[in-house]
Amino acid sequence: MPRFVTIGYGDRAGYDRTAPAIRDAAHAQDAALLERGAVIGIAGQAVQVRNPDASGVRTQTGAFMSSQLPVAGFAIIEAADLAEAIDLVSRVPCAVAHGVVEIWPLEQPG
Repeated sequence: MPRFVTIGYGDRAGYDRTAPAIRDAAHAQDAALLERGAVIGIAGQAVQVRNPDASGVRTQTGAFMSSQLPVAGFAIIEAADLAEAIDLVSRVPCAVAHGVVEIWPLEQPG
């Protein structure tokens, strides 16, 4: 079954202004995704890693990309196709609490 990487963006203000019943349903959707075998995690502090021309590893704390909302979490889900992946993540906390979820098809190398 195809896999998709999801990136959820959201902040506390958007979460707090969402009705508790909607938040509870969104957390129940996360639990359902976990039951299906999804890997879900809350975003920690990013570290950028560079090793140009294999000349030596350099690191820098902080995200490389920036967005209007902070990264809140990540998931790897399985879905039959992109339409099902959209349906599955349309009810998670970032999607319903005034945030956004990106879906990236995870293609196999080769």
